[in-house]
Amino acid sequence: MPVTSDIVRTWRAPRAVMRDILDQGRREDRAIAYLLIACFLIFIAQWPRLSRMAAGFDLAPGAEVPAMDRLLAYEFLAWLMVWPLFLYFIAGLTHLVARLFGGKGTMYGARIALFWTMLATTPAVLLHGMTRGFIGPGIEANIVGAIWVVAFVVIWVQSMREAESKP
Repeated sequence: MPVTSDIVRTWRAPRAVMRDILDQGRREDRAIAYLLIACFLIFIAQWPRLSRMAAGFDLAPGAEVPAMDRLLAYEFLAWLMVWPLFLYFIAGLTHLVARLFGGKGTMYGARIALFWTMLATTPAVLLHGMTRGFIGPGIEANIVGAIWVVAFVVIWVQSMREAESKP
């Protein structure tokens, strides 16, 4: 099934999608692809907000207007080099915590659960980026951000439950 269909399905039945992904066998290439695509889409979601900052909006009083190329370079470095390493660490840590509570899964299952959750919730991140870029910070951006956080937590918890339910 195409990834885009699985993303839509994840918002309705995250455990079923995670079960299908895990049933495809251990594929580290798929896990890293999910992670890097999610991080790249999150990087793209930052562009409207960065463009707004480069235009001089949403800056602290007296702050210098940053150059767009510098903002993009920093975001690229953060989202495609630093965050993936941190997310590998988080996935390993959550697996160890799940083991303490009786989880029977593998490190791969914990990684794929986190990385798939990142990819599955990117539509909300993209919407949040557009909201921050077009409207700016405020209640609208906070609502969209809250929707993303709640969706992320719910999907990740359900995916981890499925990944840790069988060896």
